[in-house]
Amino acid sequence: MDVKEIQEKIKAADIDSLRIDFTDLHGVCRSKLVPARRLEAMLEEGLHHAQATYALDLSNNVAMGTGCGDEVEWRDMIIRPDLNTFAVLPHMEKTARLIGNSYREDGSPHPVDPRNVLINVIKRYEEKGLRPVSASELEFFMFTQSEGCEPEYYNPGLSCVYQVNPIIDRQGILRLLQNTFLELGLEIIYLNSEFFPGQFEVNWKYDHALTMADQTFTFKYVCKEIAAMNDLLLTFMGCPRTEGGGSGYHVHLSLSDADSRKNLFDDPNGKEGMSELMRHFLGGQMAHAKEMAAFLAPTVNSYKRYVPDSFAPFYLGWGRDNRTVYCRVPDERGPATRVENRLPCAAANPYLVMASLFAAGLDGIENKIDPGEPSTGDIYGAEPGTFDTVTLYFRDALKDLEQSSFMREALGPEVVQAFIALKSHELDRYRTFVSDWEFNEYSYHL
Repeated sequence: MDVKEIQEKIKAADIDSLRIDFTDLHGVCRSKLVPARRLEAMLEEGLHHAQATYALDLSNNVAMGTGCGDEVEWRDMIIRPDLNTFAVLPHMEKTARLIGNSYREDGSPHPVDPRNVLINVIKRYEEKGLRPVSASELEFFMFTQSEGCEPEYYNPGLSCVYQVNPIIDRQGILRLLQNTFLELGLEIIYLNSEFFPGQFEVNWKYDHALTMADQTFTFKYVCKEIAAMNDLLLTFMGCPRTEGGGSGYHVHLSLSDADSRKNLFDDPNGKEGMSELMRHFLGGQMAHAKEMAAFLAPTVNSYKRYVPDSFAPFYLGWGRDNRTVYCRVPDERGPATRVENRLPCAAANPYLVMASLFAAGLDGIENKIDPGEPSTGDIYGAEPGTFDTVTLYFRDALKDLEQSSFMREALGPEVVQAFIALKSHELDRYRTFVSDWEFNEYSYHL
């Protein structure tokens, strides 16, 4: 898409405002609002932001040691929009958006920008004539909000999975989300209520990995904005309540030929109907599971999902159409042949998730890593010691990331340093915070 085409779309839709969005390390949408008539000037000048945006925690504190604060004398970075991401925002009057990448003042891509990180991983595939393809499957919870009261589940009823009706969605939010995202170009396949009260799920059609990351980023912030406009709280946090379950972000991954777009994972004559390329890609997922866990599950809360019998991973195994494993290979073949990594938490940054997963897959391909034999049956009940567990604590995930030369090389040492510093700061705040559970458990007896 070029400037002239965008100007024509702006005129046709009577757009007066442009949101220039970009992601921070958490996956939070950061933006500036620009008058639409300044499009050309903005494209020439870029938009200045503090690099310390990448060091900002969710309590508005700046973490030290990220390489984006005092180390660079609190300098600016410049956000430049990708013209191909232009879209009119249906839920905002006369407003369109562009997703930007960040650059240092010398014009080089900022190495801590998660979108830049994913672009660099994709380039390595393109050099091999491979096109990375993915699809996002996201779960989330919705809560009603009343001033002075604790949020309550939007749909508090039990046993409401796979229902779509005014009883579980009295405000018609699912239809509103569906139609909003169709207008935004996401090919929604379906939405439905999930297993737990107040929980919902969405699936949309696969696409190029960068496009899918952009769509997932867009989906998450637009969902939250639409919910807020309807006096609801919508959250992608891993486990919002002790008594409920967790929200996953299952990522479906495949590779196609860059020219023909043929799915290269499919091989009717291969073992399990899988090509050697696919087996090695899967081997990379298995080999680097613990090193990349911190990017896939980036909060203390994320790890509360990983318990037996939860349909979230607990053991590191892979299997065919098996929802008790870490990596699932659905039974579909042909164009739908794919690997599903079930570890990511819905709270994760989609750019860092996809960069990690595709980097691991590429290492598997380049080093011909064998994934081993598929697991069969319900592996939650496996004899202890049969499988290694997934990472169960955030502190361990950060330690594995810190010790991983592979992740530093694959994603860049700058983004790994910044992420570890930011999240170590978050973890330290958590360590010293006294929770209600601790007071209720200890105060009376001790």
